[in-house]
Amino acid sequence: MPLTPPISANNPATAFERLLTIMDDLRMNCPWDKKQTLESLRHLTIEETYELSDAILSGDMPEIRKELGDIMLHLVFYARIGSETNDFNITDVLNGICDKLINRHPHIYADVDVQDENDVKRNWEQIKLKEGNKSVLGGVPLSLPALVKASRIQEKARGIGFDWEEKSQVWAKVEEELQEFKDEFNVEDETTIDHERAESEFGDLLFSLINYARFININPEDALEKTNRKFIKRFQHLENRAKENGQLLQDMTLAEMDVYWNEAKKL
Repeated sequence: MPLTPPISANNPATAFERLLTIMDDLRMNCPWDKKQTLESLRHLTIEETYELSDAILSGDMPEIRKELGDIMLHLVFYARIGSETNDFNITDVLNGICDKLINRHPHIYADVDVQDENDVKRNWEQIKLKEGNKSVLGGVPLSLPALVKASRIQEKARGIGFDWEEKSQVWAKVEEELQEFKDEFNVEDETTIDHERAESEFGDLLFSLINYARFININPEDALEKTNRKFIKRFQHLENRAKENGQLLQDMTLAEMDVYWNEAKKL
Protein backbone atom coordinates (compact mmCIF):
# COMPACT_ATOMS: atom_id res chain seq x y z
CA MET A 1 0.00 0.00 0.00
CA PRO A 2 1.41 3.42 -0.93
CA LEU A 3 2.42 5.75 1.87
CA THR A 4 0.28 8.81 2.45
CA PRO A 5 2.47 11.87 1.71
CA PRO A 6 2.51 14.59 4.37
CA ILE A 7 0.37 17.56 3.41
CA SER A 8 1.66 20.99 2.46
CA ALA A 9 2.64 23.24 5.36
CA ASN A 10 2.09 26.94 5.94
CA ASN A 11 5.02 27.73 8.25
CA PRO A 12 8.78 27.06 8.11
CA ALA A 13 8.96 24.58 10.99
CA THR A 14 6.16 22.38 9.68
CA ALA A 15 7.48 22.60 6.10
CA PHE A 16 10.92 21.47 7.28
CA GLU A 17 9.36 18.61 9.24
CA ARG A 18 7.49 17.60 6.07
CA LEU A 19 10.77 17.40 4.16
CA LEU A 20 12.36 15.29 6.93
CA THR A 21 9.41 12.90 6.87
CA ILE A 22 9.60 12.52 3.09
CA MET A 23 13.36 11.96 3.33
CA ASP A 24 12.80 9.18 5.87
CA ASP A 25 10.17 7.60 3.60
CA LEU A 26 12.46 7.71 0.57
CA ARG A 27 15.47 6.36 2.44
CA MET A 28 13.50 3.39 3.69
CA ASN A 29 11.43 2.59 0.60
CA CYS A 30 12.96 3.95 -2.62
CA PRO A 31 15.57 1.64 -4.24
CA TRP A 32 17.64 4.58 -5.54
CA ASP A 33 17.58 6.61 -2.32
CA LYS A 34 18.43 3.53 -0.24
CA LYS A 35 21.66 3.02 -2.19
CA GLN A 36 23.05 6.56 -1.85
CA THR A 37 26.10 7.40 0.28
CA LEU A 38 27.87 10.61 1.21
CA GLU A 39 30.30 9.97 -1.62
CA SER A 40 27.68 9.17 -4.27
CA LEU A 41 25.76 12.35 -3.50
CA ARG A 42 28.84 14.59 -3.54
CA HIS A 43 29.07 15.19 -7.30
CA LEU A 44 25.31 15.66 -7.53
CA THR A 45 25.47 18.35 -4.83
CA ILE A 46 28.21 20.15 -6.74
CA GLU A 47 26.03 20.05 -9.86
CA GLU A 48 23.03 21.43 -7.96
CA THR A 49 25.18 24.25 -6.57
CA TYR A 50 26.24 25.26 -10.06
CA GLU A 51 22.63 25.15 -11.20
CA LEU A 52 21.73 27.54 -8.38
CA SER A 53 24.61 29.77 -9.43
CA ASP A 54 23.30 29.81 -13.02
CA ALA A 55 19.83 30.76 -11.82
CA ILE A 56 21.21 33.59 -9.68
CA LEU A 57 23.25 35.01 -12.56
CA SER A 58 20.16 34.80 -14.78
CA GLY A 59 18.02 36.57 -12.18
CA ASP A 60 15.43 33.80 -12.52
CA MET A 61 13.63 33.88 -9.17
CA PRO A 62 11.35 30.85 -9.76
CA GLU A 63 14.42 28.82 -10.78
CA ILE A 64 16.37 30.06 -7.74
CA ARG A 65 13.52 28.88 -5.52
CA LYS A 66 13.56 25.46 -7.18
CA GLU A 67 17.34 25.06 -6.94
CA LEU A 68 17.33 26.09 -3.27
CA GLY A 69 14.88 23.25 -2.67
CA ASP A 70 17.16 20.79 -4.45
CA ILE A 71 20.13 21.84 -2.31
CA MET A 72 18.00 21.69 0.85
CA LEU A 73 17.10 18.10 -0.06
CA HIS A 74 20.78 17.22 -0.36
CA LEU A 75 21.57 18.73 3.05
CA VAL A 76 18.77 16.76 4.66
CA PHE A 77 19.92 13.63 2.81
CA TYR A 78 23.47 13.95 4.21
CA ALA A 79 22.09 14.42 7.72
CA ARG A 80 19.87 11.35 7.36
CA ILE A 81 22.87 9.24 6.29
CA GLY A 82 24.88 10.58 9.22
CA SER A 83 22.11 9.61 11.62
CA GLU A 84 22.20 6.00 10.39
CA THR A 85 25.79 5.62 11.60
CA ASN A 86 25.14 7.66 14.77
CA ASP A 87 27.76 10.21 13.70
CA PHE A 88 25.35 13.17 13.58
CA ASN A 89 21.73 13.98 12.80
CA ILE A 90 19.84 16.99 11.51
CA THR A 91 19.43 18.39 15.02
CA ASP A 92 23.20 18.24 15.54
CA VAL A 93 23.74 19.97 12.22
CA LEU A 94 21.29 22.78 12.93
CA ASN A 95 22.45 23.34 16.51
CA GLY A 96 26.05 23.31 15.30
CA ILE A 97 25.54 26.13 12.80
CA CYS A 98 23.44 28.10 15.30
CA ASP A 99 26.15 27.82 17.96
CA LYS A 100 28.83 28.86 15.45
CA LEU A 101 26.87 31.90 14.31
CA ILE A 102 26.29 33.02 17.89
CA ASN A 103 29.95 32.55 18.79
CA ARG A 104 31.20 34.39 15.69
CA HIS A 105 28.86 37.34 16.09
CA PRO A 106 29.88 38.72 19.50
CA HIS A 107 28.79 42.19 18.31
CA ILE A 108 25.23 40.80 18.26
CA TYR A 109 25.22 38.26 21.09
CA ALA A 110 27.87 39.76 23.39
CA ASP A 111 29.39 43.14 24.19
CA VAL A 112 31.91 43.51 21.33
CA ASP A 113 31.71 46.78 19.38
CA VAL A 114 32.24 46.97 15.62
CA GLN A 115 32.32 49.96 13.30
CA ASP A 116 31.74 48.29 9.94
CA GLU A 117 31.76 45.02 7.99
CA ASN A 118 35.57 44.94 7.95
CA ASP A 119 35.59 44.77 11.75
CA VAL A 120 33.11 41.89 11.53
CA LYS A 121 35.38 39.99 9.10
CA ARG A 122 38.47 40.56 11.27
CA ASN A 123 36.65 39.30 14.36
CA TRP A 124 35.40 36.28 12.41
CA GLU A 125 38.91 35.22 11.37
CA GLN A 126 40.35 35.82 14.85
CA ILE A 127 37.62 33.74 16.44
CA LYS A 128 38.29 30.93 13.96
CA LEU A 129 41.94 30.88 15.01
CA LYS A 130 40.90 30.69 18.66
CA GLU A 131 38.63 27.76 17.77
CA GLY A 132 41.66 25.80 16.59
CA ASN A 133 42.29 26.77 12.97
CA LYS A 134 46.05 26.66 12.41
CA SER A 135 46.00 29.19 9.57
CA VAL A 136 43.76 32.02 8.44
CA LEU A 137 43.82 30.37 5.02
CA GLY A 138 43.11 26.90 6.37
CA GLY A 139 39.39 27.20 5.69
CA VAL A 140 39.82 27.70 1.94
CA PRO A 141 38.90 24.39 0.25
CA LEU A 142 41.70 22.96 -1.89
CA SER A 143 39.22 21.87 -4.57
CA LEU A 144 37.76 25.34 -5.17
CA PRO A 145 38.12 26.61 -8.75
CA ALA A 146 41.29 28.70 -8.93
CA LEU A 147 39.52 32.00 -9.62
CA VAL A 148 37.18 31.60 -6.66
CA LYS A 149 40.03 30.36 -4.48
CA ALA A 150 42.12 33.46 -5.25
CA SER A 151 39.24 35.69 -4.17
CA ARG A 152 38.72 33.78 -0.94
CA ILE A 153 42.45 33.81 -0.12
CA GLN A 154 42.58 37.56 -0.59
CA GLU A 155 39.43 38.16 1.45
CA LYS A 156 40.74 36.07 4.32
CA ALA A 157 44.13 37.81 4.29
CA ARG A 158 42.32 41.14 4.37
CA GLY A 159 40.35 39.90 7.38
CA ILE A 160 43.47 40.05 9.55
CA GLY A 161 44.76 43.30 8.05
CA PHE A 162 47.15 41.93 5.39
CA ASP A 163 46.08 44.10 2.48
CA TRP A 164 46.84 47.17 0.40
CA GLU A 165 45.61 50.50 1.71
CA GLU A 166 44.59 52.15 -1.58
CA LYS A 167 43.29 50.77 -4.87
CA SER A 168 45.95 52.82 -6.69
CA GLN A 169 48.56 50.60 -5.03
CA VAL A 170 46.77 47.51 -6.29
CA TRP A 171 46.58 48.86 -9.83
CA ALA A 172 50.29 49.67 -9.73
CA LYS A 173 50.84 46.01 -8.83
CA VAL A 174 48.71 44.96 -11.81
CA GLU A 175 50.85 47.06 -14.13
CA GLU A 176 54.03 45.69 -12.57
CA GLU A 177 52.87 42.10 -13.07
CA LEU A 178 51.75 42.85 -16.62
CA GLN A 179 55.19 44.19 -17.47
CA GLU A 180 56.89 41.17 -15.92
CA PHE A 181 54.65 38.89 -17.98
CA LYS A 182 55.40 40.84 -21.18
CA ASP A 183 59.13 40.72 -20.43
CA GLU A 184 59.01 36.93 -20.56
CA PHE A 185 57.98 37.13 -24.26
CA ASN A 186 59.97 40.20 -25.25
CA VAL A 187 62.91 38.23 -26.61
CA GLU A 188 64.45 38.07 -30.07
CA ASP A 189 64.49 34.28 -30.23
CA GLU A 190 61.07 32.87 -29.22
CA THR A 191 62.56 29.41 -28.84
CA THR A 192 64.31 30.68 -25.70
CA ILE A 193 61.04 31.58 -23.94
CA ASP A 194 60.80 29.91 -20.55
CA HIS A 195 57.15 28.83 -20.56
CA GLU A 196 57.23 27.77 -16.93
CA ARG A 197 58.31 31.28 -15.90
CA ALA A 198 55.77 32.80 -18.29
CA GLU A 199 53.01 30.68 -16.74
CA SER A 200 54.10 31.82 -13.29
CA GLU A 201 54.05 35.49 -14.32
CA PHE A 202 50.63 35.04 -15.93
CA GLY A 203 49.33 33.57 -12.67
CA ASP A 204 50.72 36.57 -10.78
CA LEU A 205 48.98 38.90 -13.23
CA LEU A 206 45.64 37.14 -12.82
CA PHE A 207 45.99 37.16 -9.04
CA SER A 208 46.66 40.91 -9.03
CA LEU A 209 43.69 41.58 -11.33
CA ILE A 210 41.43 39.59 -9.02
CA ASN A 211 42.79 41.62 -6.13
CA TYR A 212 41.95 44.87 -7.92
CA ALA A 213 38.45 43.61 -8.72
CA ARG A 214 37.93 43.03 -4.99
CA PHE A 215 38.98 46.60 -4.25
CA ILE A 216 36.36 48.01 -6.63
CA ASN A 217 33.64 45.58 -5.48
CA ILE A 218 33.53 43.43 -8.62
CA ASN A 219 33.16 39.68 -8.19
CA PRO A 220 35.67 38.34 -10.74
CA GLU A 221 33.95 34.96 -11.03
CA ASP A 222 30.61 36.61 -11.85
CA ALA A 223 32.27 39.07 -14.23
CA LEU A 224 34.04 36.33 -16.18
CA GLU A 225 30.95 34.12 -16.31
CA LYS A 226 28.87 37.01 -17.69
CA THR A 227 31.53 37.56 -20.35
CA ASN A 228 31.46 33.83 -21.16
CA ARG A 229 27.70 33.99 -21.63
CA LYS A 230 27.97 37.14 -23.74
CA PHE A 231 30.56 35.48 -25.98
CA ILE A 232 28.43 32.34 -26.37
CA LYS A 233 25.36 34.40 -27.30
CA ARG A 234 27.28 36.40 -29.91
CA PHE A 235 29.07 33.38 -31.35
CA GLN A 236 25.81 31.46 -31.68
CA HIS A 237 24.34 34.46 -33.54
CA LEU A 238 27.34 34.29 -35.87
CA GLU A 239 26.73 30.57 -36.44
CA ASN A 240 23.01 31.09 -37.08
CA ARG A 241 23.53 33.96 -39.53
CA ALA A 242 26.14 31.97 -41.44
CA LYS A 243 23.77 29.01 -41.64
CA GLU A 244 20.94 31.27 -42.88
CA ASN A 245 23.18 32.40 -45.72
CA GLY A 246 24.46 28.92 -46.56
CA GLN A 247 27.96 29.66 -45.31
CA LEU A 248 30.38 27.45 -43.40
CA LEU A 249 32.38 29.16 -40.68
CA GLN A 250 35.55 27.31 -41.63
CA ASP A 251 35.31 28.74 -45.15
CA MET A 252 34.67 32.34 -44.06
CA THR A 253 37.29 35.02 -43.57
CA LEU A 254 37.62 36.76 -40.24
CA ALA A 255 36.32 39.96 -41.83
CA GLU A 256 33.18 38.14 -43.00
CA MET A 257 32.60 36.67 -39.54
CA ASP A 258 33.13 40.09 -37.98
CA VAL A 259 30.08 41.39 -39.85
CA TYR A 260 27.81 38.96 -37.99
CA TRP A 261 29.75 39.44 -34.76
CA ASN A 262 29.14 43.20 -34.90
CA GLU A 263 25.45 42.51 -35.56
CA ALA A 264 25.35 40.42 -32.38
CA LYS A 265 26.94 43.21 -30.35
CA LYS A 266 23.98 45.44 -31.22
CA LEU A 267 21.33 42.94 -30.12
